[in-house]
Amino acid sequence: MPTDPKVDAYLAALPQAQRALLQHVREVIAGVVPDAEEAISYGMPAFKRHGKFFISYAGWKRHASIYPLTDEFAAKHERELEGYGRTKGSIHFTPERPLPDDVIEALVRDELIRSGYRGR
Repeated sequence: MPTDPKVDAYLAALPQAQRALLQHVREVIAGVVPDAEEAISYGMPAFKRHGKFFISYAGWKRHASIYPLTDEFAAKHERELEGYGRTKGSIHFTPERPLPDDVIEALVRDELIRSGYRGR
């Protein structure tokens, strides 16, 4: 998957620990959907497929976030998400407590299904 220079620049501007954390998130998402395209949407790195955005992530002062997080996903993965901060549409994590890869992968797959993708 080709990378987007704007996403590279976004990550380069972050502190090292957060940059490494979000680079890993980027790689996990790309591993699940290798034909996805990267872009910046609403000022955040995002992935889209067939022109439709399905997941974004961002670095903030005290945490990183991944969007969207639906109530349905949160309920299905309540145990795995226990102890992580969240808002109505995002989950918060840090370099000290990253999201497990299997949770990121499940979130990506759920978002693809919600957006109408039925492949892999």
